[in-house]
Amino acid sequence: MAISEVKLPQGVSAHEFKNPVLLAEGLALKVAEQLRSAIDARGAATLVVSGGRSPVAFFQHLAKQALDWSKVVVSLADERWVPVEHADSNAGLLKRYLLQGAAAKAQFLSLYSASANLEAAAEQADRLLAELPPIDVLVLGMGDDGHTASLFPDSPNLSQALDANGVRRCWPMLAPTVPHQRLTMSRALLASAQHKVLSISGQSKLTTLNAAVAGDDVAEMPIRAFLQPTLEIYWCP
Repeated sequence: MAISEVKLPQGVSAHEFKNPVLLAEGLALKVAEQLRSAIDARGAATLVVSGGRSPVAFFQHLAKQALDWSKVVVSLADERWVPVEHADSNAGLLKRYLLQGAAAKAQFLSLYSASANLEAAAEQADRLLAELPPIDVLVLGMGDDGHTASLFPDSPNLSQALDANGVRRCWPMLAPTVPHQRLTMSRALLASAQHKVLSISGQSKLTTLNAAVAGDDVAEMPIRAFLQPTLEIYWCP
């Protein structure tokens, strides 16, 4: 199956690349262009990205782009509730692969805090995100279960986090198969981004995407909340 065979909703566009390296390069060029346009328009830009291993090559290519990084705010769509020094910290991942060289001048807003518990950490992140400027570019990933950010099917708080009109910006979440507790931006905050990208690779993700577009139960597959006009999908085998 190729992404051209997936019946995407009207207004959703797809970009297919031959391999992950070309996808990472192409996505980095596009995101840098969108950030530059935001800086030109209002003197600043905001980028929200997803963590995990998949975006590492994209982060490395983006860090090398000619950009006034001092005018860029970077944050995460979701985070594991672990210290930045932990191997599974998304903040730590960003600091190793994106916030390097000139890109280290970007302002980073972390969702993690060493709070008493996960709920307190989510409340702290929610207060911090009140200061987040409008999101110019959002880069999402997707799991084989149809989750995106840390909006996991069957997680406590999922229905509130998926409220399209919700006012809370950050929610505590639980991954069903991974032990770490999570923090995630809400659907409402993520959906407010001007430019939204879903970056996926491999046939299993394409199969998941195909299943997602075939139904409409957002709680079953939260990625469905973002399969809206203007979404751009970047995919490679």
